[in-house]
Amino acid sequence: MPTPNAAAMEFLLTRRSRPAKTLTGPAPDDAALLPILTAASRTPDHGKLEPWRFVVLKGAALARLAAEVEATGAALGKSAEDIAKARGAFADSPLCVAVIEVQKDSPKIPALEQTYSAGAVCLALLNAALASGWGANWLSGWASHDRGFMSRALGLADNERITGFVHIGTETSVPPDRPRPDLAQITTWVSE
Repeated sequence: MPTPNAAAMEFLLTRRSRPAKTLTGPAPDDAALLPILTAASRTPDHGKLEPWRFVVLKGAALARLAAEVEATGAALGKSAEDIAKARGAFADSPLCVAVIEVQKDSPKIPALEQTYSAGAVCLALLNAALASGWGANWLSGWASHDRGFMSRALGLADNERITGFVHIGTETSVPPDRPRPDLAQITTWVSE
């Protein structure tokens, strides 16, 4: 029989993202963030391509992204409400890690598997931050899918795109648990 890691399993069974709008400072400093990034980089990665990278955003960088979201939203004709919500995610964030998918040419590893790996990095980063005692939330949204925003805000190359923004800070309130999936409705057991 395998040796279980009861503490890790308990964490996974009870983990809960913290709404980004409830996060405040302090946020982890660089020394505290490094083990979180290290844990996130240990994600499954078929072919060892490392089809992702991190951009750590804090201080003036977050204010710059907030302004860029506002300008991008206006250019795209987004509603004032949509712009304010997207802008606030950066303007009010104590620290944000952008996870960038970096598509790499590979005759063996399909592009879709690289996308899956980048998504896994977001979840690993989120869970590592939560396990370290910080409040954290993984967001994306309309701005993160806009090629112009990607280029202007983060200088992304054509083979790169935003997988997610993981906001990390000190939680100000514990959210109530939310309804969870009914496993009987989403699980099929196959034995033959």
